Amino acid sequence: MSANPYPLGLRLAGRRVVVVGGGAVATRRVPALLDAGADLLLVSPLLTPALQTHVDAGRLRWAARRFVPTDLDDAWLVQVAVDDPVAAESVSAAAHERRIFCVRADDRFAASAWTPAVTRSGPVTVAVLGGGDPRRAMQTRDAIRDLLGAGQSPLPTPPVERGAPLDTPDSGDDDSPRQVGRVSLVGAGPGDPELITVKGWRLLTEAEVVVADRLVPGLLLDELRPDVELVDASKIPYGPSRTQEEINEILVDRALAGRTVVRLKGGDPYVFGRGGEEVLACAAAGVPVTVVPGVSSAVAVPAVAGVPVTHRGVAHEFTVVSGHLAPDSPASLVSWPALARLRGTLVILMGLKNLPAIADTLTSNGRDPATPVAVIQEGTTPGQRSLRATLATVAAEVRAAELHPPAVVVVGDVVTALTPPG
Repeated sequence: MSANPYPLGLRLAGRRVVVVGGGAVATRRVPALLDAGADLLLVSPLLTPALQTHVDAGRLRWAARRFVPTDLDDAWLVQVAVDDPVAAESVSAAAHERRIFCVRADDRFAASAWTPAVTRSGPVTVAVLGGGDPRRAMQTRDAIRDLLGAGQSPLPTPPVERGAPLDTPDSGDDDSPRQVGRVSLVGAGPGDPELITVKGWRLLTEAEVVVADRLVPGLLLDELRPDVELVDASKIPYGPSRTQEEINEILVDRALAGRTVVRLKGGDPYVFGRGGEEVLACAAAGVPVTVVPGVSSAVAVPAVAGVPVTHRGVAHEFTVVSGHLAPDSPASLVSWPALARLRGTLVILMGLKNLPAIADTLTSNGRDPATPVAVIQEGTTPGQRSLRATLATVAAEVRAAELHPPAVVVVGDVVTALTPPG
């Protein structure tokens, strides 16, 4: 009879942790390790776009090759996020030799450590071990999370049988039509995992397939059941991406196979999220869709940075535009000269790359060069950074500060509305 595991909270800040593998499992596990402040080394020949985003932002180091035992030198913990048992065993053996605890995604009973089902509520973290049964741990975790929420009653996730007929073709002896699943377009909010709506989180706990963008809070992915299929639909600006048509096909294909699908999108599904295209694709295929609005970064990110998009006596309107196309691009649908004549607040999403041209266009069409501007990078997350400038200086100051996407740009007098005088 095996002994019970000993529960322990690891303080990993500044300590070396190695993750072997660059696929969906690593995409789910890395955010929690980064949140713990680990000095993270990722070893894999290839990465998902979401993991590549962490590399590009300097949050972790990447060894673009296969694992070698010396990767574990000075490590405190290793997570094996590959499904090749031979490769996983080689990492496990190297960890055992060095007395390093090893978590294995391929075989939890061959591992020396388990990752619990986790829920977070402010400063409280609850970790649940299910005695080797991940589903039991997840159900208990979900009930506890509901209890931690204000006035929420437990809503444990119903068990999902592994290998259910949802994943396999109908038997030839059964002429009954296969039941169509459903797709839920869920807005995950601007970055803080606690800003997802209660309904959005509930649907996420029920999902069998999650198709996630790169801007969704990574800690939400860490809380998925281990049997959930995670599809990384990251769209890194000006880099590798899945086409929208491919994303549509994935949603329809999984739903027609009878599965419960959540399309998890940063912010709100319809605010520059192309959610409308996904709804139309599902409707054309006869797939039912539920849309769950999300907290939009257009309002939330300025708010947490101390910038109200409207303020009495300062701005009675705000306009949200996409800046992913330059003002002089023939494909742009934004009338920048008209925006320059407005007195209210201008919120620009996806506009960091084109910010110099945007600022020049606004000033050349009548907006005062001294107009205050705020730029907030990775708002509502631990990586939030911001600066305040003017239209005349913002491009140079952003360049000097080395701010990078995702960032929200706010133009208008509201930028200084909450600044104490003097």
